[in-house]
Amino acid sequence: MNFIGKRYIDYNSFVKLHFGERVQKISLDVGFSCPNRDGSKGYGGCTYCNNNTFNPDYCEPQKSIAAQLQEGIEFFAKRGKNNKYLAYFQAYTNTYSDLESLKAMYQEALSVPKVVGLVIGTRPDCISDGVIDYLAALSKDYFISLDFGVESTNEKTLLKINRCHTYADTIATYKKCMDKGFHLGAHIIMGLPGESKNDLIQHAVELSKLPIDTLKIHHLQIVKNSVMAVNYKRSPETFNLFELEDYIDFIAEFIGYLRPDIIIERFISEAPKELLIAPKWGGVRKQEIYDRIDNLLVKKNTWQGKFYTSNTQEIQPSALQSR
Repeated sequence: MNFIGKRYIDYNSFVKLHFGERVQKISLDVGFSCPNRDGSKGYGGCTYCNNNTFNPDYCEPQKSIAAQLQEGIEFFAKRGKNNKYLAYFQAYTNTYSDLESLKAMYQEALSVPKVVGLVIGTRPDCISDGVIDYLAALSKDYFISLDFGVESTNEKTLLKINRCHTYADTIATYKKCMDKGFHLGAHIIMGLPGESKNDLIQHAVELSKLPIDTLKIHHLQIVKNSVMAVNYKRSPETFNLFELEDYIDFIAEFIGYLRPDIIIERFISEAPKELLIAPKWGGVRKQEIYDRIDNLLVKKNTWQGKFYTSNTQEIQPSALQSR
């Protein structure tokens, strides 16, 4: 396996190989909602969620898609040279509308000069056959990535965090979307309440069974204006948040159980300082955390997929230390 200088398949290297150069994502907020916010399935949203933690300053839903993209392009142009961009429909559920409305939004994004594709964040229970077929057609001319918030492979956890869909829904949706010509991504959150280390390692086993191309790993962060922030204030002892050193050590073990061809897009969450309640890791920069993960993988002589086998069903608790 060629790890392109690393002991895991990293997203930046994949992008450079695919496009032949650096490509920058530009986040968009077009005012979507979610079925567990608007009453379709529930109210209040996921207990961990405050979508303001995701959006850059140029993301304002009252602005047109083209305007947000242009401002994003200008913002990143000041920081370096980028000739290609991906429109990242990020905030909330970006397939949660009728097909014609979605077509208009996606086409507006693709009409902006230098935009070479779409990254669309959504939920496993909010994708129709019509949208899947449309994205399959777009993928013949553009880079298309459909990213699903999996968040947990544990049914009890999904219920507890008010996700309003099941992991069985997730599996069924990935099966519908596989082999359509576009990339499939997944998001997973590490450290949700009630999950043991065994549960977290088991996420790697279950995710490896899905036809995903990319994975975003997030550590649980408690942010202001979320239901979980209230729960944390009332009962902090019910949370088992990662300290930085423990998380770095955990990631070095976790990726060993991942399928070796999955592209890892991120290892950590990055909530704005003004919204973050816990855990606070002393202002350590993201790149330093990534460097420390790289160094620990070398020190432990481990790598992505080291413990992976295609017939792995469940990691035995006795093989793991409790967290």
